[in-house]
Amino acid sequence: MAVTDEAIDKIKGMIVSGEMRPGDRLPREADLAERLGLSRNSLREAVKALSLIRVLDVRQGDGTYVTSLAPGLLLDALSFVVDFHRDDTVLEFLEVRRILEPSATALAAQRMTDDDIDGLREVLAELGEEPTIDALVANDLEFHRRIAAGSGNNVLCSLIDSLSGPTTRARIWRGLTQEGAVAKTREQHAAILEAIASRQPELARSWATVHVAGVEDWLRRAL
Repeated sequence: MAVTDEAIDKIKGMIVSGEMRPGDRLPREADLAERLGLSRNSLREAVKALSLIRVLDVRQGDGTYVTSLAPGLLLDALSFVVDFHRDDTVLEFLEVRRILEPSATALAAQRMTDDDIDGLREVLAELGEEPTIDALVANDLEFHRRIAAGSGNNVLCSLIDSLSGPTTRARIWRGLTQEGAVAKTREQHAAILEAIASRQPELARSWATVHVAGVEDWLRRAL
C-alpha cells in the first residue's frame, strides 16, 4: 500500500504542478514507470485508484487520460459515501447542509436569471396534491439542485449535490409524510422561491435555514 501511495502522490504531483493538464494523455506505462522510478505494478494500482475517484480516465485500447477535474466529477465520490451513512451520522450531514444551502440560496437570489426562476416555479407546480414518495424525492432534489446551480458557484453546487443523495432524502420523506409535513414543506419551498424571485438574499438565506433546520430537528427527535 505504501508503494501505491507513493505512486499516487507522484502522479498527483504531475497534475498539480501543471505538467499534466485536464485532457492530457499519460505517457505509456513502461515509460512513465521508468520516469517516476516506480514498478509497473505499483503504477498500475495507482492509476486504478485515481480512476475510481475520477482523476484519471482509463480508456481501453486508447490509453489513460487526465479527466476534466471539474468539481462535480471529483466530488461525485462524496455522494457515494453519503449513501452509506449510519443513523448516527446522518445528522452531521444535515448540519453541513444547514451551513451550505442557505449561503447558496442567498447567492441564487442575486444571480439566478429570470428564466431560471421561472423554471424553479415550474418545478414546484409539477408536484401533485398527493405525490408518491418517489415523486417527492425527485421534486425535492430538483428544487434544491436548481437553487444550488443558481448560486453560480460550481464548487458549492457540487458539494450540496453530493450531500443531497436520493437515498437519504427517501428515508427522511417517508417519516415526514407520516407526520403530514408535506404541506409545510410546500409552503417553505414557496417562501424560498419568492424570496429569490424578489431578489432578497438575506430573506432567502433565512427561509433556507428554517427549511433545513426543520428537517434536522424532526430527524433528531426521530432517531
